Amino acid sequence: MQAGLPLRDHSRRRLKVLYIQPGTSSFAGIERVVDNVCTMLADRFAEDFEVDVLYTSVQKNRPTQARGYQVIDRVAHGRLELMRIFRSVIKAKDYGLIVVPQIEPAVICMAACIGLKRRFALHLHGNPKREAGHLKAKILFLLMRVYFLSRVSYVFGTSPRQLESFKEMFNSKTPQAWVPNPVRSFDLSETPSSLEATGTVTFVNVGRFAFQKGQDILLQAFSELIKIRPNVRLRIVGYGTGEADLRAEITRLSLDEAVSIEHYPISPQPALATSDIYVSTSRWEGWSLAICEALRFGLPVISTDCEFGPSDILVDDRLGRLVPVSGGAALVEAMAYYCDNLALERSHSDYRKTFIDRYSPERVVEIHAQALRSAARELA
Repeated sequence: MQAGLPLRDHSRRRLKVLYIQPGTSSFAGIERVVDNVCTMLADRFAEDFEVDVLYTSVQKNRPTQARGYQVIDRVAHGRLELMRIFRSVIKAKDYGLIVVPQIEPAVICMAACIGLKRRFALHLHGNPKREAGHLKAKILFLLMRVYFLSRVSYVFGTSPRQLESFKEMFNSKTPQAWVPNPVRSFDLSETPSSLEATGTVTFVNVGRFAFQKGQDILLQAFSELIKIRPNVRLRIVGYGTGEADLRAEITRLSLDEAVSIEHYPISPQPALATSDIYVSTSRWEGWSLAICEALRFGLPVISTDCEFGPSDILVDDRLGRLVPVSGGAALVEAMAYYCDNLALERSHSDYRKTFIDRYSPERVVEIHAQALRSAARELA
């Protein structure tokens, strides 16, 4: 063989990869990312990877169509049964790599597989600093630090800043790879803005109704904005256990006529396509698919500068503006700016759409494939 040429063995076996879905009740952020990535891997790299995905819970809105990857359904009722399922499934096939989302599930999975010779990749999606807030998490984080991290082949992360924070927090020397979340495509047919259609400027927020997403911060700012810009409306799109509190806060602030709560469990397109400005007021994020999807529609974005994703995404003023996590006057000022300069900001719509193409599924899957090869110590 000529010196310097890379080795490529066409007869080698495909790398067997097992992705583990979170044991959650809803098919949303992480769950959708795992499904999208595995679907693309199975479609684009069928000669390189044999992809299985383990589901251990019943999830609302999970797609019913056949997937390109192998689905393993083993619903767990309790922690011990979950550990037995992990061990049974992982032992049943000679997987070259097991990819587990988040720190707590990774520790549980690796503990269940003690004695099995398998390589694991930890896939970070959130903010580790925020996830270690209760006693069980503290114990599992300690186990990761003192025992399991040295047995992790690679750490995948959705944000460069997130990976740096993990490295510092755990004093980690484990190799890392940034694997961006794929941003799905939508039907981007021309849709008039709400200003043209109704004479109002419409802000939109998409996310779980939860403390993390900071809808209370948004509502407080909006209650101040409407005093100085009365032709504004706000659409809050999502789901979650915090909906009742959210509705009560809307009523308390006398915003019932200006704020709507909407549910689009499959796709936020109906709301994004007919709104003018996207607002994210999260207290923390791992990345933010919601921001990326808003940019896909050409919407300008206002976001709190929380850890970690927004500042990794909004790297140009034409994309949007960052404000303090507390929101307050800076958030109101930013919202008022976009009300007054909407025509100018809409001129940057094509720039936003082009910018976000770097996170299109067909590009992101190449990065994920290379990360898998590295984590499994395969020759590229």
